Amino acid sequence: MKAVVCNGSGGPEVLALGELPPPVPGPNEILIEVRATALNRADLLQRRGLYPPPPGASSILGLECSGVVAARGPSAARFEVGARVMALLGGGGYAEQVVVHEQIAMPIPERLSFEQAAAVPEAFLTASEALLVEAELRAGQSVLVTAAASGVGSAAVQIAKLRGAFVIGSASAEKLDAVRALGADLALDRGRQDFVDALLAATQTRGVDAIVDFVGASALERHQRCLGPRGRLVLVGLLGGAAAPLDLGRILMQRQQLRGLVMRTRSTAEKIELVQRFERELWPELDQGRLLPQLDQSLPLGEVAAAHLRMEHNRNAGKIVLQVSAGG
Repeated sequence: MKAVVCNGSGGPEVLALGELPPPVPGPNEILIEVRATALNRADLLQRRGLYPPPPGASSILGLECSGVVAARGPSAARFEVGARVMALLGGGGYAEQVVVHEQIAMPIPERLSFEQAAAVPEAFLTASEALLVEAELRAGQSVLVTAAASGVGSAAVQIAKLRGAFVIGSASAEKLDAVRALGADLALDRGRQDFVDALLAATQTRGVDAIVDFVGASALERHQRCLGPRGRLVLVGLLGGAAAPLDLGRILMQRQQLRGLVMRTRSTAEKIELVQRFERELWPELDQGRLLPQLDQSLPLGEVAAAHLRMEHNRNAGKIVLQVSAGG
């Protein structure tokens, strides 16, 4: 099968198409003929040699995909051969075929194309876990979504609005229109000097109940000041670094909470649980069109280096999708 291989660790130039043996589905697994996959920041880190796959996962890049069930392993019965599915992966998405536990795959809503569906699993499952489980967001509360024009960020803005929250989305100035189009109540330029004052004014000086934070260290002091009493900061990414001073006095006096969220290293049982929760609570919203994956660009698999370069330079608003195969 064709797959993207890394010729060493480094920049996008190390990526190339190669031929690898196809995977074989084991017990309770399905073999997916991949139609499309989507980029994630973790792919860039793995390419640089900074984020190795967990034990047992494919070394091929790609944490989500859409496609068609091509075969079923022993005891797999959730999907028929030929079913359209999208799946969260530990790796392997940048290839013509991939195997995954059948309970970690989901049916693709009829209204979504394969390219749209490829942009769903990592983005929407991460966003739903961050908001509804870790941040415990409820109707009437307020949330700051950083990197709100990104794949996960755009999913988070939509889910938070759907749940009745007051949503503030931050992004670079040129992406603010995209954040507003998602339904954010307030779009803030992440570079403005009075960021905290503007957020506090929008929340009647209280601060937000939750923050979905992709930035980390460089914005930690600012985000702590944005967080209201009993607020929850859910750390999803480290675009701004991993180490920074933490105001423990503010955490103590305002009873704030700092929580971390990672998807790739979770056990199969944990992933099955979060997929089942998403199917119960939010898959119907995708099916009805009330949630919609945001696509930035769709490129052929052979242009993977250009796709990585675009994400590395932070030019994308929404998900960058790779077309893997056209199928029959």
